[in-house]
Amino acid sequence: MVSQTFKNLSATKKERILTALLHEFTAHPLKEAKVAPIVKEAQIARGAFYKYFTDLNDAYAYLYQQALLDVHAPFSRKMTLSEMEHATREFITKATVSPYFEFLRLHLTVNEKPLAVKENKPLQPTKVWAAMTLCHQTIREALADPTFQEDYLLRLEQSLALLSERKSI
Repeated sequence: MVSQTFKNLSATKKERILTALLHEFTAHPLKEAKVAPIVKEAQIARGAFYKYFTDLNDAYAYLYQQALLDVHAPFSRKMTLSEMEHATREFITKATVSPYFEFLRLHLTVNEKPLAVKENKPLQPTKVWAAMTLCHQTIREALADPTFQEDYLLRLEQSLALLSERKSI
């Protein structure tokens, strides 16, 4: 978990560190990432890095949290299933929408299994959970195999349409 010292940093310094983390973890899988390029780009001492984060896994988990906040921002309001499908399509097909796209692609295709980041979230209503699960799986498959991106998106659209037809689950 990120330290209180990190939380107390100025917004500018936090942003510099976040950018350095994003560059390192987008350029390298977690198992190949190094602290040295992060501290150099962020213009902080190596000791400061360890004052802010326990280790690289901790820094990665922090960045992953920030990426999820960014990607899930459109879902902060109630959305129809069609809007959820559209937001998923936008994320997959327009990689420039999120600065975290490449980071998340690497996370889902390489880093996810060894890291096993755990989230403690309250239970979502069943249809919301089902729709989110379908959207996440579509993103995972489309990023891992872009050749069939449109097929995955069509399956998502059809699945969400079926889900919306059900009166109760």
